[in-house]
Amino acid sequence: MTVLFSFQNRQDRKDAWQSAGSATVETAERKIKMLRAMDSAISGLRAHQNKLDVIGHNIANVNTFGFKAQSYSFKEAMYQTATQSTGGVQDGNTTAAGTNGAQYGYGSMMGSISTDMLSTTPTYVGGLNACINGQGFFATQAISTKEIDVDGDAADVTDALKKAEFAYTRVGQFQLDSQGYLTDGTNFIYGFRPDGNKGFETGSLVALRVPSDLSNGFDDDALQAASVKINELGEVTATVTNPDNGESVQVSLGKIAIVTFQNQEGLMKSGGSYYSASIGDNTGFCSATIPGGSTSKLMTGYLEASNVDLAKEFSEMITTQRGFQANTKMITVSDEILSDLISMKR
Repeated sequence: MTVLFSFQNRQDRKDAWQSAGSATVETAERKIKMLRAMDSAISGLRAHQNKLDVIGHNIANVNTFGFKAQSYSFKEAMYQTATQSTGGVQDGNTTAAGTNGAQYGYGSMMGSISTDMLSTTPTYVGGLNACINGQGFFATQAISTKEIDVDGDAADVTDALKKAEFAYTRVGQFQLDSQGYLTDGTNFIYGFRPDGNKGFETGSLVALRVPSDLSNGFDDDALQAASVKINELGEVTATVTNPDNGESVQVSLGKIAIVTFQNQEGLMKSGGSYYSASIGDNTGFCSATIPGGSTSKLMTGYLEASNVDLAKEFSEMITTQRGFQANTKMITVSDEILSDLISMKR
């Protein structure tokens, strides 16, 4: 980090003159100010490079299902105060004017990187795919044995969901694995299991799988499913063979859960179109419910497209490039002036 100082007395001036060689004290002071300008320009380069990184990532994912674009903002860096602000003085008939403070700035830095959670027009792809027609996320896990209690008040449910460390996604590319579990190709899909009375156990989240018998039991190996489908209310059904008479019958795996957050922009991206929430983050309260009613329904056969706006990204890229070039020019100018000052003789 550049050391910044002012020359307060004769000895300081003498020391500065000696360190500067043949340069005058004024020349040494100008060198320090030129270094300040160069530091500001370097901070500007770093900030603009970071923004270009964000823009490049957005453009790279223009065709990624469920991708949410990010935006980068700048803010001022630190300041050095040269003179303090002083108030005016009025004493009888004598009035002294006040003076404003004087400060040197030190460039720019990252202000924020925010995620645009707005949904876009879904794309029809068919198959066992679904997108959420509104707010919310699918809850997924790398393991299938968890059972999360979501039957409680808002604080208890939020605590349980965040401690469960789900990977949340908007991309509903579903499939069955060899053990009859519903997955997205990477993680298991969690939802509400059938209760055996044409209802669902909405008090706990479990990994959805094909039942082991026609009475919706899940104690043994899953029945062999010939086909699987999903409806707009999130119920997943499979066609299996009745072992008693060989006829094809439908059984329910359960209903896919939709998890909503008070502040979904507070979620952290974790790669692979997944998001994470944790205790103490900025997502606020969250809940897990079945689709329908006040909760968003599903659009079966559709996947949510990327919300990257290429026109906006190219415009941002051009203005960011110009800002980068301007900071580069400032470094060049500062270097040239420093070279001139160093070469000056008394």
